Amino acid sequence: MDEEPVEHKDPVAQTLSGVSRNLLAEAGSETGGDVTDRLHELTERAGVLSRKNTHLANALRAARQELAALHEDVKALQLPPLAHATVLAVDATARTADVSIAGRRHRVGVGPAVVSSSLHPGDDVVLNEHLVITATCPSPRFGEVVTVKETYDDGTVLVLARHDEEQVLSLSETLSDHRPRVGDALVADLAVRMALRPVVRSEVEELVLEEVPDVGYGDIGGLGEQIELIRDAVELPFLHPDLYREHRLTPPRGVLLYGPPGCGKTLIAKAVAASLSAGGRGEAYFLNIKGPQLLDKYVGETERRIRVIFARAREKAATGVPVVVFFDEMASLFRTRGAGRSSDVETTVVPQMLAEIDGVDELDNVVVIGATNREDMIDPAILRPGRLDVKIRIGRPDRRGAAEILATYLTPDLPISEELLAAHGDAQGAVDALIEQVIEALYTRRRATEMVELTRSDGQVEILHVADLVSGAMLANIVDRAKKAAVKDLVTSGRRGLTQEHLHRAVIEEIMENEGLPATVHPDDWARVSGRRGAPVTSMTVLQRLREE
Repeated sequence: MDEEPVEHKDPVAQTLSGVSRNLLAEAGSETGGDVTDRLHELTERAGVLSRKNTHLANALRAARQELAALHEDVKALQLPPLAHATVLAVDATARTADVSIAGRRHRVGVGPAVVSSSLHPGDDVVLNEHLVITATCPSPRFGEVVTVKETYDDGTVLVLARHDEEQVLSLSETLSDHRPRVGDALVADLAVRMALRPVVRSEVEELVLEEVPDVGYGDIGGLGEQIELIRDAVELPFLHPDLYREHRLTPPRGVLLYGPPGCGKTLIAKAVAASLSAGGRGEAYFLNIKGPQLLDKYVGETERRIRVIFARAREKAATGVPVVVFFDEMASLFRTRGAGRSSDVETTVVPQMLAEIDGVDELDNVVVIGATNREDMIDPAILRPGRLDVKIRIGRPDRRGAAEILATYLTPDLPISEELLAAHGDAQGAVDALIEQVIEALYTRRRATEMVELTRSDGQVEILHVADLVSGAMLANIVDRAKKAAVKDLVTSGRRGLTQEHLHRAVIEEIMENEGLPATVHPDDWARVSGRRGAPVTSMTVLQRLREE
């Protein structure tokens, strides 16, 4: 027989029902009005009791749920701690992985919740009490910074850690896809023996600016003799190494370009790199190093930067690409040791530079070119034969040189005034007339072109004219001033083309802008930077002349 369903009744409701029946039975003898009032009172009491019962039931249910949650928390607290580990290698087929826990290597299983093919060396994972990988975590962003010294084909790198300690580290998946270069900074976990991710040191990247110059010798005017000297010193060994070996000649390790500022030292260095590239050896890299930017207040940091620079050069050169390492403002960094200036940082920087230059002989594709305005301040050990072997003075241009420089900026394809074209027949004739006008204004020695009066320690007095202070940068600036004036006239008055008046005003403005500069520095320092030689200058007077003459 089927069992009849049992009806579950509310005990409170049953009690209230029984009370109601008893009260009704007792009220049988009472009057009708009293019974009604009594019944209403009892009904209200029953409702109050029912609501209390509902509230208590809800409170009991909430307490039961809270107890269950607390029980789960207690169980979780009683579980053994989970361990973090770094993945070293993965066997996706066997669903195992080699991990490092506190510097110890373990082979562990991969849990079902983790896709084994998604694990890579360097990943951070979580292990349960059974040493099974149960989850992955974001890799830590911290670690020790190391510097790459050498890279190997097997996916490892030789790095310099703290106190210049050498260590061989493996690479994480991130670094395997983007192989680090010599000199790069990496975040490493030395306990795991793994380099995790790269660190960008902006100051070093800015210093080591790799470029393929597009400046040719044809872009440089007035320096034909100097260009010939540097081509003989640099290009011949690069382009014909077999002939040098046959004649038992040792290529120069470095070249020093010295002379007044703005005369083309940097342009020549770039043209050398471009010429080597065009000589059939593919690209040629130009590492442009600003000397003052290398200096750092922290001990050993400047030397480290020098090592990085030459490491980058050797890395590029090892691929067969010619590399020109150009040090601009060389005197600011490699000044004579014991000169008593600043903090004597040169006592450690200069030896580091010497060691790097001496190491260049191991490669056939690196040449060091230095540029300075004060060659007398550079440590003699750097300038001796066997290091910066070739020294080339880049002097101020003479009349012919200035004309060649101006011809690179004043070309027949420029807008030229109709009056000037009509007066000289064609554009080339007009350009030649403009160039001759500028040359006459700058190189004619007269009272209006007197700039500075120098008094030397031996009593000699020398008056410098504008012609003694002309540079390629000044000539370029004069042309730019004239072009801007021509553009302004075209916009304001509609008159088109360069005129002789534009060049005349540009020359005067350039001279007047430069005439007050010598008064701001020490006389002898200014004279030497400007390329003047001889006895020390004891005093200097700026000659204010009527430049309109």
